[in-house]
Amino acid sequence: MTDAVTEVLDRIEQQRVEPDLPEGVMALELLQMAYRGKVKLTPQQARCAIEALPYETPKLSATAIATIDGQIFAEALERATARSETARNGSVPLLNGPVEPLPATVANKPFSTFRRF
Repeated sequence: MTDAVTEVLDRIEQQRVEPDLPEGVMALELLQMAYRGKVKLTPQQARCAIEALPYETPKLSATAIATIDGQIFAEALERATARSETARNGSVPLLNGPVEPLPATVANKPFSTFRRF
């Protein structure tokens, strides 16, 4: 009877041992191995691998690459030049318009809007 109990306890102990993970495997590969059934991860190991994914593998993003030949580029440049000319002529309000300089007597005094605590 004692041998049977010892045998069952040994089997339970073998099941409780954490699986050995391969050395040098990145989180993405480890998770792929887990869902293919090659390794069995503990919940803590799976969570750590999921959390490590953004730091080990870069995100893929779309990038637009526009090819501009001479004709199209020249047209775009002409349109931009025309827009800037209309802005200089005053038809479009400027965000940073002309600023009149302060006289030296005003510029030498401290500004009254500053508070001292």
